[in-house]
Amino acid sequence: MTSQLPSPVSAHQPGRCDDDLDRTFEMRFTSTPRGARLARRLAAHRLDTWGIPYGTGRHEEIVLVLGELTANAVRHGHVPGRDFHLLLHMSAPTRTVRVEVTDTRPERTPPRPEVLRVPGCEDTGGRGLVLVGALATRWGWYPRPEGPGKTVWAECVGVVLDAGDRPAGSEAVT
Repeated sequence: MTSQLPSPVSAHQPGRCDDDLDRTFEMRFTSTPRGARLARRLAAHRLDTWGIPYGTGRHEEIVLVLGELTANAVRHGHVPGRDFHLLLHMSAPTRTVRVEVTDTRPERTPPRPEVLRVPGCEDTGGRGLVLVGALATRWGWYPRPEGPGKTVWAECVGVVLDAGDRPAGSEAVT
């Protein structure tokens, strides 16, 4: 006897973004490079099903921001045996996508956005949050309220699909 698992995309969620719907995807991932890669891939697919198609500038920007935050959770927030948590939320009425990545390491916090410094030419790291700051409308972090750690978040505002944002040769999403 076989049982059918529910589809990750319900029939109620069409391939386009209805203006009255908010959508949320959240999951825990292993705090490893493989976990960060899986989080990025699943979120990219979810954005596509929500009406922000692969190959568009906004899709690539959001996935890049998400990729940087998950990579930072693995590199700077890793605690052996503990996962990181990803929350991806799209608010259709405000046309905002919010990415939140929570890890369990409280002592390694990022700088506040207003004091973030641009690394020099010889620096080998430190560009991830500069990239997040350039692509996201706003970002920040706060201590994890229910335990040790922190949540780093970023918001991308204005995620509306217009004719100029579609990849070449694609049809309009209806």
